[in-house]
Amino acid sequence: MDLRLRDKVAAVTGASKGIGLAVTKALAAEGVRVVAGARDIGGDLAKLAESGTVYPVAVDLSTREGPQTLVARSDELGGLDILVNNVGALTVRLGGFSSVTDEEWSASLNLTLMAAVRTTRAALPSMLKRGGGSIVTISSVNSFLPDPAIIDYCAAKAALTNFSKALSKEVGPHGIRMNTISPGPVETALWLGPNGVASTVAKASGVDFDTARKQVVESQGGFATGRFTRPDEVADLVLLLASDRAGNVTGSDFVIDGGLIKTL
Repeated sequence: MDLRLRDKVAAVTGASKGIGLAVTKALAAEGVRVVAGARDIGGDLAKLAESGTVYPVAVDLSTREGPQTLVARSDELGGLDILVNNVGALTVRLGGFSSVTDEEWSASLNLTLMAAVRTTRAALPSMLKRGGGSIVTISSVNSFLPDPAIIDYCAAKAALTNFSKALSKEVGPHGIRMNTISPGPVETALWLGPNGVASTVAKASGVDFDTARKQVVESQGGFATGRFTRPDEVADLVLLLASDRAGNVTGSDFVIDGGLIKTL
């Protein structure tokens, strides 16, 4: 299927690893010029830049200026057609709710929610000028599956999904579509890295990493597929939503979780 994305301009936040890197790679493969924002633009992202269609931007998206810098680079390429809000962070709170400080709450809300709010705000003038665009935001099943061990993350993702749905009603008449994707656990460093969720659970529970990973898979009744979602599978869904093939889809949330969520 031709997604008709060639020569469009996209901006991706949190583009150096995990889902963000997979999205950047997938967009570039479709002929999209991708402005890739991340604190660290070396490694795999630097290799992608060798293709000539990926433009890494070293930027701190937790700041007020970061999103504006990213979008300004997109404007230099002619204007923004696609925005993928991906940046976010998760920390397991083993000490319970009372251990989460105001500063930790603020940090979670700032990076997971406000970075997307600011980047969207910066992107809208360019999209309005071009007569439309698509904004895809990576949320989480935890936006509606509360977990006290990641309570601040859950709250931030719930707000993020609500934000996207609400704004979709305002910008839809101007040709701008806003949708969210809610992955379950994904094969990324956030879940499986040295300081990821599985590793943190393993250390706290006194079990090995493989056992902790199995416990994650079996949580909430387990995945119907028996495995984590791959980053490239999330990226494929992003591409469809970003394209005109989904031209009348807006204000929607798409779950990709291997059957983790058992309710309607």
